[in-house]
Parts: sequence; C-alpha cells; structure tokens
Amino acid sequence: MLTFRLPTNLALLRVGIHLLHGALQVSLLYPLSGAGTRQRLRVRWSRRLLELLGIRIEADKSIASGLDSGLLVANHVSFVDIFLINALLPSAFVAKSDVARWPLISWLARRNDTVFIERGKPKSARQIQQEIGAALSAGRRLSAFPEGTTSAGDRVLPFHSALFQAAIDAGTPIHALAIDYMDAQGQPSVAAAYIGDLSLIQCLRQILGSGGLRVRLRLAASFAPPFADRRHVAHAAHQAVAAVLRQRPANPVPMQSLRNAAAISP
Repeated sequence: MLTFRLPTNLALLRVGIHLLHGALQVSLLYPLSGAGTRQRLRVRWSRRLLELLGIRIEADKSIASGLDSGLLVANHVSFVDIFLINALLPSAFVAKSDVARWPLISWLARRNDTVFIERGKPKSARQIQQEIGAALSAGRRLSAFPEGTTSAGDRVLPFHSALFQAAIDAGTPIHALAIDYMDAQGQPSVAAAYIGDLSLIQCLRQILGSGGLRVRLRLAASFAPPFADRRHVAHAAHQAVAAVLRQRPANPVPMQSLRNAAAISP
C-alpha cells in the first residue's frame, strides 16, 4: 500500500508551478528585456525557488560587491548551487551535459546562457573554451564547478584545471567560492546533496523533508592576473575553498605559491 506525505507533495507542486512560471518569464519577458532586467528577474526567481524549498541563504558581505566580472569557481554539492549563486551573483554557467537532459530545467538553463560540457570530446572542449573566453573577454560573470561532479559536501574534490585556461587567456580575475549546507540547527547536512543514483525528484523530496536548510556562500579567495599557469591557480583555488570549509582537501598536494599572481583573501 502506497502512502503519501501530503505536505511534501504540495510543496513539490508549488516548486513545479514556479518552474513553469520561470519558463513563461523567459519566453515572454526575456526577449523584451535588457541584460540588467534579465539579471534582476533571475535573482528574484532564484530567491523564490530557494524560499519554496525551505532554504535560507547566508552570505558574506564581501559577496555583495567586487565580483562584477570574471570566473567564479565553487565546490559542488547540489543542483541548488546554481540557484544559490544566481540569487546573489547572477551568472552564465558552465554545466555538464547531464543537465541538458533534465526536463524544463535544461530549457531554462539554455536560455540563461549556460554552456554545456561534453566530457571526453576534444572538439567540444575547444569550442567550450572559445565560448567561455568570449564571455569573459566581454566582461561578463561566468560560474563553474571545477570538481566536475557533486559530492556530499564532506570534502572538496580536486579542481580540474581546464576550465581555468579561458580566464587566464582572457586576463580576467578568478574568484573561489565556498558552499556548505546546514540543517535548521546549524549542523552540517547532506539533505541537498545530489549524488549517486539519486533522481532529481528524490533530491527535492529530501530537501523538502529536511525541516529547513541553511546554505552559506563565502568568498574563499580572489586571484588577479597575470597567472603562472592553470594548474597552479586551480590548486590555489581548491586549497582556499577547502580551508574556508575547514575540510581536508581530497588527495592533497603541497601548496605552491602562485607566481605573478595576487591572492586576496577576505
């Protein structure tokens, strides 16, 4: 016999309606709006989604200014990470090709300047580098998750360095962000973690059944060009995020200083 949790199902329905509202907004308002208006709509929509999911944002004051352009890199725990960043720092995103297969969300992502990565395809990688480089050279803000996958949030996986090359070529700053999820009492929570064989609906149910979550977004460090090379800056960003989260980095290697790079920690 199947049993249903009415409050969770009602909450899922509200989330679904909000996704449809987002689709209408993108279809009807985006074509008539300038870049600034589209960003404000994206911020408002993302904050409302987090509210419907019972997630409260906690962010450093340093997030509010000084990150107008450049490449934002962060650890990756959940699909919610995208909307968290958009709620504070509306950005174009680099996402793995899996997201392109999600119903409705993929459609919204494509119309919000998302660049999809097809792993293992050199031709695709070169094209993506060009797209990312063009966006950064134009002074836009672009966000990426260089771990390449999600984790339970208990550690920071190594950062793949390929994504950093476009920022180096464009001569734009790189900002490392730390994301962590907590329960209503402030203890670490894995309720939002989108890992393993978990489906999107199952992850949503976990979040909605958690009793409320808090998510922190903190600036771990900013790096200004010129840079030594992509491996050095990727490693430095990885170490900075891990330090802010007070976690031991996965597969740690000795920290190497960045040659000709200015690292600014908050």
